[in-house]
Amino acid sequence: MGAGKTWFYDELRKIAHIDLLGGFETFGLRNQLGLKKTSNKMSLLFSAHAVDSWVLANSVVGGHVKPDNISMVYLKPLKFYRRQLHFLNPIKGGIRIKQGGTMSMGLKRGSLVVHKKYKLCFVGGNSVINGKNHRISLRSVVTGKRVTQQAVLADIKFLAYNTFLTNF
Repeated sequence: MGAGKTWFYDELRKIAHIDLLGGFETFGLRNQLGLKKTSNKMSLLFSAHAVDSWVLANSVVGGHVKPDNISMVYLKPLKFYRRQLHFLNPIKGGIRIKQGGTMSMGLKRGSLVVHKKYKLCFVGGNSVINGKNHRISLRSVVTGKRVTQQAVLADIKFLAYNTFLTNF
């Protein structure tokens, strides 16, 4: 057992009694309930990530023969370019466009917003024309893919700050 697990179990024992079961015991409990565990860890399924936790909890609490909710929520941190003062090559007129940062025309990148046409989105970057902020890039809250680079600040309503892409 690694040092992290040992520390965690020691801390947990300070507040509650814990019983540690081996993998073969969890396997037996899972089989008694007729539940399967997929070996494909890249899949976004309950059977890949949470079935053993449910089986262990149910062995203590009891009362269920199958999980009543197998939906999963996945959080993926949004990544932003930071600390790059500008693109390496200047545009016409010798102007260097700023690259990176966490703000787009006064909105924090990643913020959840509602746009008149594109509905719920999050803020990406912004375009600069002649050294001035011009338009905002909006991205899908489901896929993270860009839906437009032409959003106007007046058509956007700020909802909340956000740092994760959420998949259900």
